[in-house]
Amino acid sequence: MLKYNLISRLRSIPCALRLSPFAFCLLLISCTGNIKDTESVHSFIEQMSAKHQFDESELEDLFETVEIKQDILKRIASPSEALPWYKYRKIFLTEARIDAGVQFWKDNAPALAAAEQQYGVPPEIIVAIIGVETLFGKNTGNHRVIDALSTLAFAYPPRSKFFLSELENFLLLCRDEHINPADPLGSYAGAMGMPQFMPSSFRNYAVDFDNDNRRDIWRNNNDVIASVANYFAKHHWQKGQTIAVPVTAKYKNYEPALNNDLKPDLRVAELESLNLIISRQLPLDSKVKLLSFEQQGQGKELWAALDNFYVITRYNHSPLYAMAVYQLSLSILNKKGSFP
Repeated sequence: MLKYNLISRLRSIPCALRLSPFAFCLLLISCTGNIKDTESVHSFIEQMSAKHQFDESELEDLFETVEIKQDILKRIASPSEALPWYKYRKIFLTEARIDAGVQFWKDNAPALAAAEQQYGVPPEIIVAIIGVETLFGKNTGNHRVIDALSTLAFAYPPRSKFFLSELENFLLLCRDEHINPADPLGSYAGAMGMPQFMPSSFRNYAVDFDNDNRRDIWRNNNDVIASVANYFAKHHWQKGQTIAVPVTAKYKNYEPALNNDLKPDLRVAELESLNLIISRQLPLDSKVKLLSFEQQGQGKELWAALDNFYVITRYNHSPLYAMAVYQLSLSILNKKGSFP
């Protein structure tokens, strides 16, 4: 009856003032408190049934439990990547995280060595990813994944297409892995487990490394390590190649070379023609990306990032994230060198 009354009232509103279908769904959610009653959810359930042969009544029962989370909508609007580099790096480049990384490496040395052998990704990069993502499993998130993905799919229009796809992948992976979709917990964006894989990443890159017939990225360190390594390998990690090197500028005529694209787009020779000094010798025909990182009261820190840095940004499309991973990996590697 409430839904009928809302529709009747909307029909009496002049066309110019009427809500879009998406806005109407948000209004209906706020009035009923039940996401299952919205047209967008009904349509999604029908699609999952037609496309993947899900039982509609089971999905209706599942969405009966789903809640739109306002705190998730607030978090998605202010990600940590919006911080300047000098503040962002302080979150991840801490002695506690470095020490935890050294300990994680020592505790999982055989799996890390095996993953490097199979996928070509060095242990320090794998360890740093897990350290940045969840502090080695300590911060895997406390939102139900079904709530997080549904909130962003049905109540966050700027990314609804992406999160609808992730919700679809989540239900598929739960069916494939025999997981109750109401159970998994994750981040406010629906990322899961120690490596914080989105559902599509889980389906494409998660690995059962110890052959126990489960891809467990929540509790099985072997699977976690191999899954991260596989992700990097599938995104064309180049074994043994340089990741990034510091750059010094004589003048500011380099600024036109800075842009928002992350893929290497300049030859080393081109950088040098801009009066930039690269701290390590690289082949003149190597392609690099010139990146600038804001320092507190010290201007900009410049780096030449190569293909492997770009691969790190495939995990999280932020140069701040990739630089934090890279610098954490170096700190962990250096500190581990003083331990057996």
